[in-house]
Amino acid sequence: MPRHLDTTFGPDARNRLDEATRPGRDGALAALESFYYAFNQRDLAVFRQVWTSDPLAQLNNPLGGILRGGDAITALYERVFHGPARVTVTLGDIVEYSGDGHAVFAGRETGEYRVTETVPLSIRTTRFFAYEAGRWVQVHHHGSIDDAEALAAYQAALRG
Repeated sequence: MPRHLDTTFGPDARNRLDEATRPGRDGALAALESFYYAFNQRDLAVFRQVWTSDPLAQLNNPLGGILRGGDAITALYERVFHGPARVTVTLGDIVEYSGDGHAVFAGRETGEYRVTETVPLSIRTTRFFAYEAGRWVQVHHHGSIDDAEALAAYQAALRG
């Protein structure tokens, strides 16, 4: 059964990779929070551990288009983490769909990016996690920015 979560994950998220080894729902939530920790803190080492290394892992988002494989996904975020813009996001209005060995979290990321001025962000987001080899890992992400002008500005800022 789907459930609405009364929580957010953003710049204050914690690295909970140790807890992401738990096979149940709490482990999946720990992996999700660890992703937002890694993203907002620009921690590539944690980021690598949150994503599966499977070559069919998939990222569909405004910056990378469609990328497959944990290595390609990590390479994109390495460029984001070391690029000209500082991005922070918070996942909220989360609906969880979970079962044995899988969890999907859908919601909205709100935040901002800054190069020379601060610009707000709003991204529709879905993240799919699976329990793989004794830990929860992200295997799919889809993010969309609805406003075409905002999307173009975001892409230009992050690509430099």
